Amino acid sequence: MTRSRARTTGAIYLLYFLMAVFSASLVGRVPAAYSDAANLIANAGYVAVSLLLYQMFKPVSRNLSLLAVMISIVGCTIQSLSLFHLVSPQSSLPIFGFFNLTIGYLILRSTFLPRALGLLMALSGVGWLTVLSPELLKHITTYIEIIGIAAEGSLMLWLLVMGVNVQQWNEAAGAAKR
Repeated sequence: MTRSRARTTGAIYLLYFLMAVFSASLVGRVPAAYSDAANLIANAGYVAVSLLLYQMFKPVSRNLSLLAVMISIVGCTIQSLSLFHLVSPQSSLPIFGFFNLTIGYLILRSTFLPRALGLLMALSGVGWLTVLSPELLKHITTYIEIIGIAAEGSLMLWLLVMGVNVQQWNEAAGAAKR
């Protein structure tokens, strides 16, 4: 993993964020088909980010990295289905909670990214899992959204600006091959 590849991951993550914000800004302003199309593009972008994160975290744990990608693809699929009113819009949130928990754990186990990022991602994962309790969700939705945006935004910005510690990543990749 080169620093530039990690930064590319951050750039694609940023494009996902921008498309997600853009699609949300379209809701109620344009025909639903336009905002739905933007959401589908954002979901495809998130799948791309997930695949890039798989490559990044494969030296930490190939199986957990693969699991994270699979969770993300399921979450994006469910989120896309919600655009066609086939499932509840909230139904993908717990799935992304498991994704964030998995990515948080992989960051915590890695040596090439700051542990604080892993802690934030894991905390946001726990937050998204509270969607399973509608009574609890009523009281803390705003906080969950803030933590989720802060966690993923911090990871995205770190990758975009700093990349990874290439030496530590190479050591982890070497150890994974042995």
